[in-house]
Amino acid sequence: MIRKLYSFLVALFLLASAKAQTVPDTTIVTPEVVVDSTLRIVNLNPFFTLHVDSLLSYKLEINKDESRYYWYLKNSPLGLKINKDNGLLTFKAEKSFFLSGRLKYDQQYPVTLGVQNLSNPAEKVDTSFTIIFYNTDVIPSRVKPTVASSLTIEEGEPISFKVLCEAGSFPIEEILFTSNIPIAGYTLVKKCDDEFNWTAPFDFVKETDSAKVKVLFLSFIGSSKFKTKDTATVRVIVKDALNYPVARQEYNMVVNNIENYTSKLKFTFLQLDRRLRKTKNTRTTFDLTSATTALSGTILSTTGGQSGQTAGKILPSVGVAMVPVKEATAPNKVVEQNQASLIRASIKRLEYMLYDYALVGDKDPAITTKITKLKEELKQSQMQLIDVPIDVANNMTKEELNEYFNSPKVNKKYRISGK
Repeated sequence: MIRKLYSFLVALFLLASAKAQTVPDTTIVTPEVVVDSTLRIVNLNPFFTLHVDSLLSYKLEINKDESRYYWYLKNSPLGLKINKDNGLLTFKAEKSFFLSGRLKYDQQYPVTLGVQNLSNPAEKVDTSFTIIFYNTDVIPSRVKPTVASSLTIEEGEPISFKVLCEAGSFPIEEILFTSNIPIAGYTLVKKCDDEFNWTAPFDFVKETDSAKVKVLFLSFIGSSKFKTKDTATVRVIVKDALNYPVARQEYNMVVNNIENYTSKLKFTFLQLDRRLRKTKNTRTTFDLTSATTALSGTILSTTGGQSGQTAGKILPSVGVAMVPVKEATAPNKVVEQNQASLIRASIKRLEYMLYDYALVGDKDPAITTKITKLKEELKQSQMQLIDVPIDVANNMTKEELNEYFNSPKVNKKYRISGK
């Protein structure tokens, strides 16, 4: 009974408490709606990267009704288009554009993009994006010498050229050099733009080489950091040629020998001529004395007096007797005369040969022939004068000998007279 009363009181208390509670506010708050009135492109991509032969198709969107707006492009690269009604951006990167040079790889092309209201020109958006093209094809780098693939030179002639590189996907970083024949004295090429210099020595072509030529192959092997290689070969045809420095030294030596020999001949000629002149003076003295004696005898024989006539008869005999004395004392030097004439002719001939076979320029093509001719002339003169005693001792200068040899008196005495 007491439990039932307690339960009733609790229930009554709970009911009174429930009535005493405040009824909550059930009003619903509606959020404020913000209206977007500014024209915007909602999906603009600021950068496009395209591979060659790929196709671009990208739909641009705005935050308003597209039917009342139109799209446009400025400064667009070749082939890039946009649909003015719906903003569809399309482009096909054809390889012909790049091969013709109208488009280039790895170059940024800025493009101006715009969208404008058809009814209100003031409502528009101008923005920009960038497009770039790339190529996955590996373009090989090439080694390019600045000369033709085949050269023809002569011994002693230098060659000089640069070794350039045509840049590809991976540039050449180092260059190795090889040749089919060991050579020396060249400048080593190690990298692009280095210069190769080499002069073919005069003993490069041997006597056993056919056609007197030797073929030299110069190989330049370029390699990149990935060890991709390219080889350029230059074919050098080296012809046998005369060693002009040595030939000129030989020519000068022959000329010097001839000049020394002619100086000795001139001194020998001077000695012979002096002897001949002394003999001539002695014979002239005898001739004058003989003539005077004969004339004196004739005069005395016509004068009076026995002694004068006797002396006149004797004196012509004395003049006649002086003739053998003259021949014994100063005989005619026929041998010396002939030797002097022969020496003078040899000197004149050698001097003419030196003038006729003088060199023309530093590289006279006939220098070998001229050397041979001068040697033959010198040898021939020495053989002709082998019996003529040539005085080695010479206390006269070259100028004094030339002055005496070319004097008018000597030229008159030894000139050839016509008959």
